[in-house]
Amino acid sequence: MRDLVVKDLLKRRRLALGLAALFLGVVLLSSCASRTPDIKALGLGPLPPVPVPADNPMTPEKVELGKLLFFDGRLSGDLSTPCSACHLPSQGWGDGNAISRGYPGTKHWRNSQTILNSAYYTKLFWAGEVSSLERQADAAFTGNLAGNLDPHLAEERLRQVPEYVERFQKVFGGPPIYANVLKAVAAFKRTIVSKNVPFDNYAQGDQSALSSKAKEGLALFAGKAQCVGCHSGALFSNQGFAAIGVPESDEFKTDVERQIALRFQHFSRGVSEAEYRKADRDLGLYYTTKRDEDRNKFRVPSLRDLKYTAPYMHNGVFKTLEEVVEFYNQGGGDVHNKDPRLKALKLSEGEKKALVEFLLSLSGDPVLVEPLKLPEYAPGIPNPGGR
Repeated sequence: MRDLVVKDLLKRRRLALGLAALFLGVVLLSSCASRTPDIKALGLGPLPPVPVPADNPMTPEKVELGKLLFFDGRLSGDLSTPCSACHLPSQGWGDGNAISRGYPGTKHWRNSQTILNSAYYTKLFWAGEVSSLERQADAAFTGNLAGNLDPHLAEERLRQVPEYVERFQKVFGGPPIYANVLKAVAAFKRTIVSKNVPFDNYAQGDQSALSSKAKEGLALFAGKAQCVGCHSGALFSNQGFAAIGVPESDEFKTDVERQIALRFQHFSRGVSEAEYRKADRDLGLYYTTKRDEDRNKFRVPSLRDLKYTAPYMHNGVFKTLEEVVEFYNQGGGDVHNKDPRLKALKLSEGEKKALVEFLLSLSGDPVLVEPLKLPEYAPGIPNPGGR
Protein backbone atom coordinates (compact mmCIF):
# COMPACT_ATOMS: atom_id res chain seq x y z
CA MET A 1 0.00 0.00 0.00
CA ARG A 2 2.83 2.36 0.92
CA ASP A 3 4.50 1.77 -2.46
CA LEU A 4 1.26 2.68 -4.28
CA VAL A 5 0.97 5.91 -2.33
CA VAL A 6 4.56 6.85 -3.13
CA LYS A 7 4.06 6.08 -6.82
CA ASP A 8 0.89 8.18 -6.88
CA LEU A 9 2.70 11.11 -5.23
CA LEU A 10 5.56 10.88 -7.72
CA LYS A 11 3.09 10.75 -10.61
CA ARG A 12 1.29 13.84 -9.35
CA ARG A 13 4.58 15.63 -8.84
CA ARG A 14 5.71 14.87 -12.42
CA LEU A 15 2.34 16.09 -13.71
CA ALA A 16 2.63 19.31 -11.71
CA LEU A 17 6.17 19.90 -12.93
CA GLY A 18 5.06 19.25 -16.50
CA LEU A 19 2.20 21.72 -16.25
CA ALA A 20 4.53 24.29 -14.68
CA ALA A 21 7.03 23.83 -17.51
CA LEU A 22 4.27 24.13 -20.07
CA PHE A 23 3.00 27.33 -18.45
CA LEU A 24 6.51 28.77 -18.32
CA GLY A 25 7.03 27.90 -21.98
CA VAL A 26 3.83 29.67 -22.97
CA VAL A 27 4.88 32.75 -20.98
CA LEU A 28 8.34 32.75 -22.54
CA LEU A 29 6.92 32.23 -26.03
CA SER A 30 4.50 35.08 -25.50
CA SER A 31 7.32 37.26 -24.21
CA CYS A 32 9.49 36.47 -27.24
CA ALA A 33 6.61 37.15 -29.61
CA SER A 34 6.04 40.61 -28.17
CA ARG A 35 9.67 41.47 -27.50
CA THR A 36 10.85 44.64 -29.21
CA PRO A 37 13.48 43.76 -31.82
CA ASP A 38 17.08 44.83 -31.43
CA ILE A 39 16.98 47.85 -33.71
CA LYS A 40 20.72 48.44 -33.48
CA ALA A 41 21.39 44.90 -34.68
CA LEU A 42 19.02 45.58 -37.59
CA GLY A 43 20.86 48.79 -38.44
CA LEU A 44 17.76 50.90 -37.80
CA GLY A 45 18.11 54.30 -36.20
CA PRO A 46 18.56 58.00 -36.88
CA LEU A 47 20.13 59.17 -40.10
CA PRO A 48 23.86 59.93 -39.95
CA PRO A 49 25.24 63.30 -41.08
CA VAL A 50 24.50 64.03 -44.72
CA PRO A 51 27.28 62.78 -47.01
CA VAL A 52 28.87 65.67 -48.89
CA PRO A 53 31.11 65.15 -51.94
CA ALA A 54 34.63 66.56 -51.70
CA ASP A 55 34.18 68.59 -54.89
CA ASN A 56 31.03 70.32 -53.68
CA PRO A 57 31.44 71.38 -50.03
CA MET A 58 28.47 72.94 -48.27
CA THR A 59 28.38 76.63 -47.33
CA PRO A 60 25.38 78.70 -46.20
CA GLU A 61 25.84 81.00 -49.20
CA LYS A 62 25.84 78.08 -51.64
CA VAL A 63 22.72 76.59 -50.05
CA GLU A 64 20.94 79.95 -50.25
CA LEU A 65 21.86 80.29 -53.93
CA GLY A 66 20.68 76.73 -54.59
CA LYS A 67 17.38 77.49 -52.89
CA LEU A 68 16.79 80.46 -55.20
CA LEU A 69 17.59 78.38 -58.25
CA PHE A 70 15.34 75.54 -57.08
CA PHE A 71 12.32 77.84 -57.23
CA ASP A 72 13.33 79.79 -60.36
CA GLY A 73 11.44 79.00 -63.56
CA ARG A 74 14.23 80.55 -65.64
CA LEU A 75 15.91 77.17 -65.27
CA SER A 76 13.33 75.57 -67.54
CA GLY A 77 12.80 75.86 -71.25
CA ASP A 78 9.60 77.94 -71.23
CA LEU A 79 10.14 79.56 -67.80
CA SER A 80 7.20 77.65 -66.28
CA THR A 81 8.77 74.58 -64.72
CA PRO A 82 11.25 75.14 -61.89
CA CYS A 83 12.31 72.19 -59.73
CA SER A 84 9.57 73.18 -57.29
CA ALA A 85 6.87 72.58 -59.92
CA CYS A 86 7.24 68.84 -59.35
CA HIS A 87 8.78 68.95 -55.85
CA LEU A 88 6.59 71.15 -53.68
CA PRO A 89 7.45 71.50 -49.99
CA SER A 90 3.73 71.43 -49.17
CA GLN A 91 3.34 68.08 -50.96
CA GLY A 92 6.13 66.24 -49.18
CA TRP A 93 8.57 67.48 -51.84
CA GLY A 94 6.72 65.56 -54.57
CA ASP A 95 3.76 66.95 -56.51
CA GLY A 96 0.92 65.04 -54.85
CA ASN A 97 -0.18 63.43 -58.11
CA ALA A 98 -0.13 59.74 -58.96
CA ILE A 99 1.97 60.48 -62.05
CA SER A 100 4.10 63.57 -62.55
CA ARG A 101 2.70 66.48 -64.54
CA GLY A 102 5.64 66.58 -66.96
CA TYR A 103 6.87 69.53 -69.02
CA PRO A 104 4.07 71.59 -70.64
CA GLY A 105 2.96 69.89 -73.83
CA THR A 106 4.02 66.49 -72.48
CA LYS A 107 2.91 64.19 -69.67
CA HIS A 108 5.20 61.99 -67.61
CA TRP A 109 4.72 58.27 -67.01
CA ARG A 110 6.17 57.97 -63.48
CA ASN A 111 5.39 59.33 -60.04
CA SER A 112 7.33 62.43 -59.02
CA GLN A 113 9.39 60.99 -56.19
CA THR A 114 10.08 63.06 -53.11
CA ILE A 115 13.50 64.64 -52.68
CA LEU A 116 13.28 64.24 -48.89
CA ASN A 117 16.47 62.51 -47.72
CA SER A 118 17.61 62.10 -51.33
CA ALA A 119 21.11 63.08 -50.17
CA TYR A 120 21.50 59.57 -48.74
CA TYR A 121 20.76 57.63 -51.92
CA THR A 122 23.60 56.17 -53.94
CA LYS A 123 21.27 55.83 -56.95
CA LEU A 124 18.56 58.36 -57.79
CA PHE A 125 15.28 58.25 -59.69
CA TRP A 126 12.94 55.27 -59.55
CA ALA A 127 15.25 53.09 -61.62
CA GLY A 128 18.57 54.42 -60.30
CA GLU A 129 19.59 56.16 -63.51
CA VAL A 130 22.09 58.56 -61.87
CA SER A 131 24.46 58.38 -58.92
CA SER A 132 24.62 61.92 -57.49
CA LEU A 133 22.35 64.85 -56.74
CA GLU A 134 24.36 66.95 -59.17
CA ARG A 135 23.64 64.51 -62.01
CA GLN A 136 20.04 64.20 -60.88
CA ALA A 137 19.64 67.97 -61.16
CA ASP A 138 21.11 67.92 -64.66
CA ALA A 139 18.76 65.16 -65.80
CA ALA A 140 15.77 67.03 -64.37
CA PHE A 141 16.73 70.39 -65.86
CA THR A 142 17.46 69.10 -69.35
CA GLY A 143 15.07 66.15 -69.64
CA ASN A 144 12.54 66.52 -72.45
CA LEU A 145 9.68 65.56 -70.12
CA ALA A 146 10.97 67.56 -67.14
CA GLY A 147 12.67 70.98 -67.47
CA ASN A 148 13.53 70.87 -71.19
CA LEU A 149 16.33 73.38 -70.60
CA ASP A 150 19.27 74.27 -72.80
CA PRO A 151 22.23 74.84 -70.40
CA HIS A 152 23.67 77.65 -72.56
CA LEU A 153 20.34 79.47 -72.44
CA ALA A 154 20.28 79.01 -68.65
CA GLU A 155 23.70 80.62 -68.33
CA GLU A 156 22.65 83.56 -70.47
CA ARG A 157 19.52 84.15 -68.45
CA LEU A 158 21.38 84.04 -65.14
CA ARG A 159 24.12 86.37 -66.41
CA GLN A 160 21.49 89.02 -67.08
CA VAL A 161 20.46 89.05 -63.40
CA PRO A 162 22.84 91.22 -61.34
CA GLU A 163 22.02 89.48 -58.06
CA TYR A 164 22.84 86.07 -59.53
CA VAL A 165 26.09 87.40 -60.97
CA GLU A 166 27.02 88.69 -57.52
CA ARG A 167 26.02 85.50 -55.74
CA PHE A 168 27.89 83.20 -58.16
CA GLN A 169 30.97 85.38 -57.85
CA LYS A 170 30.81 85.15 -54.06
CA VAL A 171 30.16 81.38 -53.94
CA PHE A 172 32.16 80.11 -56.92
CA GLY A 173 34.51 82.95 -57.82
CA GLY A 174 33.13 83.56 -61.29
CA PRO A 175 30.05 84.29 -63.41
CA PRO A 176 27.11 81.87 -63.56
CA ILE A 177 27.98 78.63 -65.33
CA TYR A 178 25.74 75.62 -65.63
CA ALA A 179 28.05 73.22 -63.77
CA ASN A 180 27.88 75.47 -60.72
CA VAL A 181 24.09 75.75 -61.01
CA LEU A 182 24.02 71.97 -60.51
CA LYS A 183 26.33 72.19 -57.51
CA ALA A 184 24.28 74.91 -55.82
CA VAL A 185 20.96 73.12 -56.33
CA ALA A 186 22.45 69.84 -55.09
CA ALA A 187 23.76 71.62 -51.97
CA PHE A 188 20.28 72.95 -51.23
CA LYS A 189 18.72 69.50 -51.68
CA ARG A 190 21.19 68.09 -49.15
CA THR A 191 19.44 70.21 -46.52
CA ILE A 192 16.01 68.60 -47.14
CA VAL A 193 16.25 65.96 -44.43
CA SER A 194 13.86 64.38 -41.90
CA LYS A 195 13.66 66.10 -38.54
CA ASN A 196 12.23 65.26 -35.11
CA VAL A 197 11.13 61.75 -36.13
CA PRO A 198 9.34 59.77 -33.37
CA PHE A 199 11.13 56.54 -34.29
CA ASP A 200 14.51 58.28 -34.15
CA ASN A 201 13.69 59.61 -30.70
CA TYR A 202 12.70 56.11 -29.63
CA ALA A 203 15.91 54.65 -31.04
CA GLN A 204 17.85 57.19 -28.96
CA GLY A 205 16.20 56.00 -25.75
CA ASP A 206 12.87 57.81 -25.46
CA GLN A 207 10.52 54.88 -24.81
CA SER A 208 7.50 57.20 -24.84
CA ALA A 209 8.19 58.31 -28.43
CA LEU A 210 6.31 55.27 -29.81
CA SER A 211 2.84 54.12 -28.80
CA SER A 212 2.35 50.51 -27.74
CA LYS A 213 0.68 49.82 -31.08
CA ALA A 214 3.60 51.35 -32.97
CA LYS A 215 5.97 49.13 -30.97
CA GLU A 216 3.85 46.15 -31.97
CA GLY A 217 4.16 47.34 -35.55
CA LEU A 218 7.93 47.57 -35.18
CA ALA A 219 8.04 43.94 -34.06
CA LEU A 220 5.95 42.99 -37.11
CA PHE A 221 8.12 45.14 -39.39
CA ALA A 222 11.22 43.24 -38.26
CA GLY A 223 9.49 39.85 -38.02
CA LYS A 224 6.28 38.48 -39.47
CA ALA A 225 5.75 41.23 -42.04
CA GLN A 226 9.36 40.83 -43.32
CA CYS A 227 9.64 44.51 -44.25
CA VAL A 228 13.17 44.89 -42.92
CA GLY A 229 14.50 42.55 -45.61
CA CYS A 230 14.40 45.46 -48.08
CA HIS A 231 13.65 48.49 -45.91
CA SER A 232 16.73 48.34 -43.73
CA GLY A 233 19.31 50.76 -42.39
CA ALA A 234 18.81 54.32 -41.20
CA LEU A 235 17.24 55.27 -44.54
CA PHE A 236 14.79 52.35 -44.27
CA SER A 237 15.93 51.27 -47.71
CA ASN A 238 18.64 48.81 -48.71
CA GLN A 239 19.00 50.92 -51.88
CA GLY A 240 18.53 47.79 -53.96
CA PHE A 241 16.04 47.09 -56.73
CA ALA A 242 13.10 44.73 -56.69
CA ALA A 243 10.26 43.56 -58.92
CA ILE A 244 7.13 43.35 -56.81
CA GLY A 245 4.34 43.37 -59.40
CA VAL A 246 2.85 46.80 -58.75
CA PRO A 247 -0.54 47.01 -60.52
CA GLU A 248 -0.83 49.04 -63.71
CA SER A 249 -2.05 52.60 -63.46
CA ASP A 250 -5.56 53.20 -64.78
CA GLU A 251 -4.51 56.79 -65.51
CA PHE A 252 -1.66 55.55 -67.71
CA LYS A 253 -3.90 53.09 -69.54
CA THR A 254 -6.34 55.82 -70.55
CA ASP A 255 -3.95 58.72 -71.30
CA VAL A 256 -2.34 58.60 -74.71
CA GLU A 257 0.21 61.34 -73.87
CA ARG A 258 1.56 59.29 -70.96
CA GLN A 259 1.76 56.26 -73.23
CA ILE A 260 3.71 58.30 -75.76
CA ALA A 261 6.07 59.43 -72.99
CA LEU A 262 6.79 55.79 -72.13
CA ARG A 263 7.32 54.95 -75.81
CA PHE A 264 9.79 57.84 -75.98
CA GLN A 265 11.58 56.38 -72.94
CA HIS A 266 11.76 53.02 -74.73
CA PHE A 267 13.23 54.68 -77.82
CA SER A 268 15.70 56.94 -76.02
CA ARG A 269 16.99 54.13 -73.81
CA GLY A 270 17.63 51.80 -76.75
CA VAL A 271 15.33 48.87 -76.14
CA SER A 272 14.65 46.35 -78.89
CA GLU A 273 12.25 47.05 -81.74
CA ALA A 274 9.79 44.53 -80.34
CA GLU A 275 9.90 46.16 -76.91
CA TYR A 276 9.47 49.59 -78.44
CA ARG A 277 6.37 48.57 -80.37
CA LYS A 278 4.79 46.91 -77.36
CA ALA A 279 5.60 49.68 -74.83
CA ASP A 280 2.92 48.55 -72.41
CA ARG A 281 4.87 48.83 -69.15
CA ASP A 282 7.72 50.68 -67.49
CA LEU A 283 10.76 48.37 -67.62
CA GLY A 284 12.58 50.04 -64.71
CA LEU A 285 16.17 48.97 -64.13
CA TYR A 286 16.19 47.07 -67.43
CA TYR A 287 16.61 50.36 -69.32
CA THR A 288 20.10 50.68 -67.82
CA THR A 289 21.30 47.09 -67.64
CA LYS A 290 19.41 45.45 -70.56
CA ARG A 291 19.39 42.27 -68.46
CA ASP A 292 16.20 40.25 -68.54
CA GLU A 293 16.32 39.62 -64.80
CA ASP A 294 16.14 43.39 -64.19
CA ARG A 295 12.81 43.91 -65.94
CA ASN A 296 10.20 45.63 -63.80
CA LYS A 297 12.66 46.31 -60.98
CA PHE A 298 12.53 49.65 -59.21
CA ARG A 299 14.59 51.18 -56.45
CA VAL A 300 13.48 50.33 -52.94
CA PRO A 301 12.27 53.70 -51.64
CA SER A 302 12.91 55.05 -48.17
CA LEU A 303 9.99 54.73 -45.78
CA ARG A 304 10.80 57.95 -44.00
CA ASP A 305 8.16 60.70 -44.02
CA LEU A 306 5.52 58.50 -45.64
CA LYS A 307 2.88 60.63 -43.97
CA TYR A 308 3.60 63.40 -46.47
CA THR A 309 4.57 61.57 -49.65
CA ALA A 310 1.43 59.83 -50.93
CA PRO A 311 0.54 58.48 -53.43
CA TYR A 312 2.93 55.55 -53.37
CA MET A 313 4.89 53.35 -55.81
CA HIS A 314 6.64 54.30 -59.04
CA ASN A 315 3.30 54.91 -60.76
CA GLY A 316 1.44 56.31 -57.75
CA VAL A 317 -1.14 53.53 -57.90
CA PHE A 318 -1.75 53.37 -54.12
CA LYS A 319 -3.27 56.38 -52.38
CA THR A 320 -2.94 55.17 -48.78
CA LEU A 321 -0.53 53.24 -46.57
CA GLU A 322 -3.35 50.80 -45.84
CA GLU A 323 -3.45 49.90 -49.54
CA VAL A 324 0.32 49.42 -49.59
CA VAL A 325 0.26 47.15 -46.54
CA GLU A 326 -2.59 45.08 -48.00
CA PHE A 327 -0.66 44.73 -51.28
CA TYR A 328 2.27 43.21 -49.41
CA ASN A 329 -0.05 41.19 -47.20
CA GLN A 330 -1.31 39.50 -50.36
CA GLY A 331 2.26 38.71 -51.39
CA GLY A 332 2.70 41.46 -53.97
CA GLY A 333 1.44 41.40 -57.54
CA ASP A 334 1.89 39.27 -60.61
CA VAL A 335 5.15 39.73 -62.49
CA HIS A 336 7.37 37.10 -64.09
CA ASN A 337 10.52 37.90 -62.11
CA LYS A 338 8.89 38.79 -58.79
CA ASP A 339 11.21 38.99 -55.81
CA PRO A 340 11.18 35.53 -54.16
CA ARG A 341 10.99 37.12 -50.72
CA LEU A 342 7.42 38.23 -51.38
CA LYS A 343 4.98 35.81 -49.79
CA ALA A 344 1.46 36.16 -48.44
CA LEU A 345 1.86 37.44 -44.88
CA LYS A 346 -1.54 36.53 -43.41
CA LEU A 347 -1.58 39.57 -41.15
CA SER A 348 -4.69 40.12 -39.09
CA GLU A 349 -6.59 43.41 -39.29
CA GLY A 350 -5.08 44.42 -35.95
CA GLU A 351 -1.57 43.59 -37.15
CA LYS A 352 -2.04 45.62 -40.31
CA LYS A 353 -3.18 48.62 -38.27
CA ALA A 354 -0.18 48.25 -35.95
CA LEU A 355 2.17 48.11 -38.94
CA VAL A 356 0.68 51.28 -40.40
CA GLU A 357 1.03 53.03 -37.04
CA PHE A 358 4.71 52.11 -36.95
CA LEU A 359 5.24 53.32 -40.51
CA LEU A 360 3.69 56.65 -39.56
CA SER A 361 6.18 56.93 -36.69
CA LEU A 362 8.88 57.30 -39.36
CA SER A 363 7.46 60.72 -40.25
CA GLY A 364 8.75 63.73 -38.35
CA ASP A 365 7.88 67.38 -38.51
CA PRO A 366 7.05 68.67 -42.01
CA VAL A 367 10.17 69.91 -43.78
CA LEU A 368 9.02 73.24 -45.15
CA VAL A 369 10.85 76.23 -46.59
CA GLU A 370 9.58 79.61 -47.66
CA PRO A 371 10.53 80.49 -51.24
CA LEU A 372 12.76 83.53 -51.50
CA LYS A 373 11.89 86.55 -53.63
CA LEU A 374 13.48 85.81 -56.98
CA PRO A 375 15.95 88.39 -58.29
CA GLU A 376 15.00 90.56 -61.24
CA TYR A 377 16.54 90.91 -64.68
CA ALA A 378 18.41 94.11 -65.47
CA PRO A 379 17.76 94.57 -69.21
CA GLY A 380 20.55 96.15 -71.16
CA ILE A 381 23.43 95.44 -68.81
CA PRO A 382 26.67 94.19 -70.38
CA ASN A 383 27.09 90.45 -70.34
CA PRO A 384 29.34 89.81 -67.30
CA GLY A 385 30.58 86.59 -68.86
CA GLY A 386 32.01 88.32 -71.93
CA ARG A 387 30.03 86.25 -74.41
